[in-house]
Amino acid sequence: MAAGLLIAAGVTLVSTRSADPAPVRITAAGPAAAAPADPSPPATAQAPFSPPVRLVIPRIGVDAPVDGVGLDADGTVEVPPLDRPEQVGWYRNGPAPGRIGPAVLLGHYDTRKGPAVFHRLPGLRPGDRIDVRREDGSTVSYQVRELRQFAKDAFPTELVYGDTAGPQLRLVTCGGTLGGNGHYTDNIIVFADPLTP
Repeated sequence: MAAGLLIAAGVTLVSTRSADPAPVRITAAGPAAAAPADPSPPATAQAPFSPPVRLVIPRIGVDAPVDGVGLDADGTVEVPPLDRPEQVGWYRNGPAPGRIGPAVLLGHYDTRKGPAVFHRLPGLRPGDRIDVRREDGSTVSYQVRELRQFAKDAFPTELVYGDTAGPQLRLVTCGGTLGGNGHYTDNIIVFADPLTP
C-alpha cells in the first residue's frame, strides 16, 4: 500500500509575521534507532472497524474533530482545509484506529491566522497518552513511543504507511524551516503504540 504514496502534510501558506519564525524541531525524540521498530506482537484480535471522530491528546491540549481524507490528483495525501485549522485528517485508505496496521492522522502546524491543531505536537514526549474516539462510541488509546523528523524530500513512506503486525498510530505535521514558497521543509512524525489496560 505504501509504494508510491507521497505526502504533503501540514502544508501552510507564507506567514504574515514580519520576522522569519524559528525552525520547528521536536523536543524529545525517544529511543535512538535507525528506524522505528514495530513492537506489536502478531495480533489475533482487533477492534471492529469504526472511523475516528475525535482526537484527544491531554499533554498538548488537543481535543479536535477528525474527518477522513484521501489522495489528491497528484498522489499526495489530502490535508484538512486551511480554513479549518482545528481539523485533523484521518487517511481513510489505510487502517482505522484500533485495526491492525498504522492509522495515520494528519494536521496543520499553523496557518496564516496562527497556530493550528498540531502546533504543540513537537512537544510530545515518549509515554504521553493519545486517545482516539470512534464513531461507534468506543475509544482506542495509544502511548507515544517516539518522535522523528524527516526532510519532506526524504519522507519515510514505508515507516509511516507500511504494514505492521498490530495496531499502530502515526501523527504527522510540518516542521523544519518555513520557506519562501510557504511550505515547511520537514515533517514531524509521532509513532505511538496501543496502550494496554
